Amino acid sequence: MEISIHRKIFSLFFLLSFSPLDSKACHAVDKEALLQFKHKITSDPSQLLQSWASSSDCCTAWEGIACDSSGRVVNVSRSGLASGNDFILDTSMSGTLSPYLGNLSFLGLLDLSNLKELKGPIPPELGKLSHLTLLFLDTNKLTGSIPTSFRYLKKLKKLYLSDNYVSGVVPSSVIGSLKSLTELGLSGNQLSGSIPSTIGKLVLLTKLDLHGNYHTGSIPSGIGKLKKLMYLDLSENQITGSIPPSIGGLSELVLLYLNQNQMTGSIPSSISGLSSLQFCRISENKLTGSVPPSIGKLSNIQRLILENNKLTGKLPATIGHLITLTDIFFSNNRFTGKIPSSFGNLQNLQTLDLSRNQLSGQIPHQLAKLQRLQTFDLSFNPLGLGSIPSWFAKLKLFRLILAKTGIKGQLPSWLSSSSISTLDLSSNSLTGKLPPWIGNMTNLSFLNLSNNGFHSSIPAEFKNLSLLMDLDLHANKFTGPLGNVLSKNVQQPLGHYNSIDLSNNLFLGPIDEKFGERPAMVSIVSLILSHNPLGGSIPKSLGKLSELQVIELVGNGLLGGIPVELGDAKALTSIVLSQNKLSGAIPQSVLNLPELQEFDVSGNRLSGKIPPHKAMIPASGFMDNPGLCGAPLPPCKHF
Repeated sequence: MEISIHRKIFSLFFLLSFSPLDSKACHAVDKEALLQFKHKITSDPSQLLQSWASSSDCCTAWEGIACDSSGRVVNVSRSGLASGNDFILDTSMSGTLSPYLGNLSFLGLLDLSNLKELKGPIPPELGKLSHLTLLFLDTNKLTGSIPTSFRYLKKLKKLYLSDNYVSGVVPSSVIGSLKSLTELGLSGNQLSGSIPSTIGKLVLLTKLDLHGNYHTGSIPSGIGKLKKLMYLDLSENQITGSIPPSIGGLSELVLLYLNQNQMTGSIPSSISGLSSLQFCRISENKLTGSVPPSIGKLSNIQRLILENNKLTGKLPATIGHLITLTDIFFSNNRFTGKIPSSFGNLQNLQTLDLSRNQLSGQIPHQLAKLQRLQTFDLSFNPLGLGSIPSWFAKLKLFRLILAKTGIKGQLPSWLSSSSISTLDLSSNSLTGKLPPWIGNMTNLSFLNLSNNGFHSSIPAEFKNLSLLMDLDLHANKFTGPLGNVLSKNVQQPLGHYNSIDLSNNLFLGPIDEKFGERPAMVSIVSLILSHNPLGGSIPKSLGKLSELQVIELVGNGLLGGIPVELGDAKALTSIVLSQNKLSGAIPQSVLNLPELQEFDVSGNRLSGKIPPHKAMIPASGFMDNPGLCGAPLPPCKHF
């Protein structure tokens, strides 16, 4: 959005600065160059170049062209994405870039961005455009390398080649020469090699975006010389080495993204010098060591994302000074010790994710002051909570995730008056009944109580969870019928199940014959009911579940045949019906479902020839059915 606004401003500037009033006709060299460009365009569905006719003056009659008073073209702006007060244009243009564009010797702006279908190499002839200040070729399908001739573009201020298929190394000679550059966007390409050390010469640079390439090597220490840099995104590459301490010199930096690389070493204490930093993401690396206490000097930080590293030690109490913080993501590291009580000072905090670490001890009651906290995730920490602290009731949480934190006993009753939408208390030692007040938690959209010791039936009040979409109760001792789960209320258009996992319980069947017609079930994607003593048969109405992809009914004591109607559920990718008492033949329509990848009916009483099928299903998927024959089992003798 920021880039497009800048483009509109500059395009308007050029068009106004070079008004055709009292100007000469379009220079012949420029007109020829533009017509040659048009000649290389093979498709122009929105007719962006329709006005470019050889019979008219390119300065006064051609859209997207501006000239100076001497008739020289200074602006070529034919972006595929443009907007006005009452319209948005989003179109494409196919073809290649003509080398004749290099003859537009007075050109200041060239914007051919967002045309989506421009292919082929970037012509080296563009290096002749010595007056060029703005070059936007992003969001196309350009290939080849960055021309070394770009080193002659001494006046270039903004260069965007993002989201193409440009490959090769970033030429060191080019980077070192573009000393007027303020913005460089090369993201989303196939660039490789290390980031040139000459990047340190671009002292006017405010934005550097190289994310989504194949860059290797380490970040050059010269990056610390870019004192005006506000935006640095090197994420989604293969960068190694450590974060250079010189990065602490970037006092104007607002955004730092180094995530999804292979960086090692520790976070330098010099990070305290990033006094303007608001967004810091250095997740998905191999960083080690402890977080330096100096991080508490990032006085403007809003989002701090360090997840998926190998960071150790205690969480610095100085983080409690960062009162502008809205989001902390420290998941999947090796932090130890207690959560600092100073975290209670983070009055603007909305997300606190400390999951998958080695944190222990009591959760400090000072966190009750976090009245803007929406997401609280402490899951998979050896906290040994015993019970959820009662002061949690004071929080206004949207998501509470406390999986495997050592919770025992029954569900706390304060949950009944909460507004929680996502509740995950899985892999704890909760026991007792699922209380009737669960029906008061009407904001629930996601509920995971799996791997606990619940041993009741599902209360009738469960039907009131009209927004519930994902339910996981597997590995408990729940009993009774499934009706209160499968026929719950919905709140149109919400509250239709996406996934249900009730496996490894003691639920009783049979499954309701009309269960595939229940409003709550119409858009379910994954249904797992394995290892419950259901008995009965597979309902034919399953075939009406048009979005169902996964069905697992293993060890349910199911009788009867596989309904041919199941072949109507065209989205199915996985059907697992093993270890039952199913009989009869395998319907051809089921085995030939178009998306089928997994099929397992082993350990049943099926018979007959296995229908011909395209899916690669191993013999193990059909084993232990004495009456089955045909590929991939041995051939039939009587068919």
